[in-house]
Amino acid sequence: MDILANYGTTIILVAALFGFLMAIGIGANDVANAMGTSVGSKALTVKQAIFIAMIFEFAGAYLAGGEVTDTIRNGVIETSFYTSHPEILIYGMMSALLAAGTWLLLASYMGWPVSTTHSIIGAIIGFACVSTGTEAVDWHSVQGIVGSWIITPFIAGLFAYGIFVSAQRLIFDTETPMANAKRFVPVYMFLTTMVIALVTIKKGLKHVGLHLTHGEAWLYSVIFSTIVMVGGYIYIQKKFANQKEEHGFAGVESIFSILMVVTACAMAFAHGSNDVANAIGPLSAVVSTVHSMGELTAKSEIAWWILPLGGLGIVVGLATMGHKVMATVGTGITELTPSRGFAAQLATASTVVLASGTGLPISTTQTLVGAVLGVGFARGIAALNLGVVRNIVASWIVTLPAGAVLSIVFFYAIKAAFGA
Repeated sequence: MDILANYGTTIILVAALFGFLMAIGIGANDVANAMGTSVGSKALTVKQAIFIAMIFEFAGAYLAGGEVTDTIRNGVIETSFYTSHPEILIYGMMSALLAAGTWLLLASYMGWPVSTTHSIIGAIIGFACVSTGTEAVDWHSVQGIVGSWIITPFIAGLFAYGIFVSAQRLIFDTETPMANAKRFVPVYMFLTTMVIALVTIKKGLKHVGLHLTHGEAWLYSVIFSTIVMVGGYIYIQKKFANQKEEHGFAGVESIFSILMVVTACAMAFAHGSNDVANAIGPLSAVVSTVHSMGELTAKSEIAWWILPLGGLGIVVGLATMGHKVMATVGTGITELTPSRGFAAQLATASTVVLASGTGLPISTTQTLVGAVLGVGFARGIAALNLGVVRNIVASWIVTLPAGAVLSIVFFYAIKAAFGA
């Protein structure tokens, strides 16, 4: 306990630095993943995608990021094993942040789209095994998290397949695709807005002290989504008033480009709400343990400055290094048009929001790839670049052990630095 009393402030500052580094890695890698479909379909430029992501990633992290944080902080390892030596848990969480952040920055520099969730969970398991033993890892909880890595891409793929097929049947495969696009795209806007509004109201607003009932949340979401739908309908009717039916689908795709802006906002918000936990979960564990002078509580308040720190780090990472992974994802897996990118993005956002609301940390990378694969399957297997998909999956497999090994190295280094 002397270490916590003498070096408490130093520990928090160093942990905050590592957490910020981890958040930068998330921004450089996972956020670029999330926005890659918008850029790859040419619905948004790189600069526009970065600007949108900066606003909505931060909003998602700050408003709705607290739910998943508890799972990352308390769900992966049994903290009761560290009751008599809480400083070991602190060193471990710091090493996990530094390990995962280092790996993500390296992967982002190389343009590899890897999973930030894999990185941090692998890192936490790594230090837990060497500090206390394999019994410190809550393997049942880990099984559930690993299971979500398989289930969520499948769910996202089904969602994307259904959304894409519905667009084909309602718009592209009709005699008047332009007229039908004007009619149905506002409906897709309604669905997209519902996704983002529900999670904001039900999960996010409690962080700012506003609590609404289940019915009120649905009511306000429907009202807000209806306003967006009506506004979108009026805008599309005016902008494409003189657009005639044509043999190609350029006009229809340009309408979907507008929709891609809405889904890009939803995707950025959904990602911020889920993946900020990867950076601030371990940081929150360090801060709460130091503040309580080593007392490990099952659940504690997240310090007011932690969520904004995570959101800011994500923004910095995206703006400085995000373009590399964005290029890999946007053009590598399959050829994307605005309508295809929209289907993948809405499916990914819906899946991530669903997982975030249930407190299950998932891989946005895997969810997005699952959604893009769903769009590809809807067009036929030949539409997929299976070589790129194979390389992406290989990078996921490497990430878990890489995070664990780096975490073990940093754990011993940090422990030595504090004279333990």
